[in-house]
Amino acid sequence: MNEQQQATEIYYNKMTRTPVARLVVRLGIPTTVSMLITSIYNMADTYFVGTITNASGELNTSAQGSIGILFTLQSIIQAIAFMLGHGSGTYVSKELAEKNVPRASKYVSSAFFLGGAIGLLMTALGLIFLSPLMRLLGSTETILPYARDYGMWVLISCPFMICSLILNNNLRYEGKAFFAMIGLVSGGLLNMGMDYIFIRLCGLGVFGAGMATAISQIISFVILLIGFIRTAQSKIRLRHISRQGRLYAQIFRTGFPSFIRQGLNSISSGLLNTLAGRYGGTVSEQMADVAIDGMTVVNRISNFVMCVGMGISQGLQPVASFNYQARKYSRVKQGLWVACLICLGCVTVLGLPIIAAPRFFVRIFQEDPAVIAFATPAMRYAIFGQLFMPLFIPLNMTYQSIRKAGMASFLALLRSGLIFIPVLLLTTGIWGLTGIQIAQPIADFLTAAVSLPILIRFFIRPCTPVEDTAKPHRAKK
Repeated sequence: MNEQQQATEIYYNKMTRTPVARLVVRLGIPTTVSMLITSIYNMADTYFVGTITNASGELNTSAQGSIGILFTLQSIIQAIAFMLGHGSGTYVSKELAEKNVPRASKYVSSAFFLGGAIGLLMTALGLIFLSPLMRLLGSTETILPYARDYGMWVLISCPFMICSLILNNNLRYEGKAFFAMIGLVSGGLLNMGMDYIFIRLCGLGVFGAGMATAISQIISFVILLIGFIRTAQSKIRLRHISRQGRLYAQIFRTGFPSFIRQGLNSISSGLLNTLAGRYGGTVSEQMADVAIDGMTVVNRISNFVMCVGMGISQGLQPVASFNYQARKYSRVKQGLWVACLICLGCVTVLGLPIIAAPRFFVRIFQEDPAVIAFATPAMRYAIFGQLFMPLFIPLNMTYQSIRKAGMASFLALLRSGLIFIPVLLLTTGIWGLTGIQIAQPIADFLTAAVSLPILIRFFIRPCTPVEDTAKPHRAKK
């Protein structure tokens, strides 16, 4: 047995014999840390930009509102990256379960180079049409100059961001969650440090925040690429790029739920900004910026809480994918049960203090009284809605990992699309700005209500294989 075969056998035994709870936690903690650090450095942008003052010495709400506008663009970029990363990673895990390393290399190489090409195209088109793009994402005329400064750097870093997330997700699916964490955490910590230097010390404002984001994304990409080359079983090579349309169709189909999740977050965020500006503008031009700024703060803090549930659920993905292909169906169900319980515990522990004292947390990021007054009730509502998240996020990611793309896509559509968008339009039409504050928690509750019967059904019905006729790997006696 050569070195590669020995590594494959060790990995097979680890994924199919390690107690499921321990395995989910072991793979979930590094992923959770990665997502938390990413969320923290996004909050650092919001915090430092929130301290910028205008010529008269007042806090510049338009500057901080630009961060919310660009969150939408970042969600679009992440949607593409997660689609390619989760789609290829699921099949990498499948092929490793069958000990087919060359085939696994085809999936990751094809996704990596395709992602880089898409990123370069987005950079070119985005920079050419920068101002129209910012307006499309919900920017007001007062926010637009700041959105342009930040957006330029986000677009420049786009190819690196996409390729970084593809590498990160494929490392996770190979059970190398620790190395995936190192790349993202390094970039996140560097971003926070550069935010302080560029904004506070150099006075570069929103332009400096964007530059810090771009530099950190590039360095994170380099670290992840080195980690992948040194530790992954699959290899990224030009010669491994597939010319088979079926392989790309498999990646897109399996990764599509991730695209829906993240893409609808982008659409919903853009719609939220547009409606906040519209209904705020009926009060005053300044109130439009206050509403956008307030929801930016709310989204940053609530996303921090959601990162814990997402991180644990992503730790479940390689466990579910590998064991499903190995026909260890009881371990798939056990993993989902464990992930739901851990998500519930973590979200409750993090969320209850915010529900109890939302004003305290909002004031960390913004001292403008009008923004605080708007964001405080919205913060409490948002976190309350996230307490229902453990009923649908782990379930969605499990269906995606076992390559049941139809059900996974339906579940992904619910929270930010099929339910949230109609709820947002209805509540804002009836209650105006109050409707903007309550739309997401209502959507979270309704998503949980729809997902609960599907979750129960998953546990009581036997798992069935899909699309694959290959014989399961049998460990040697």
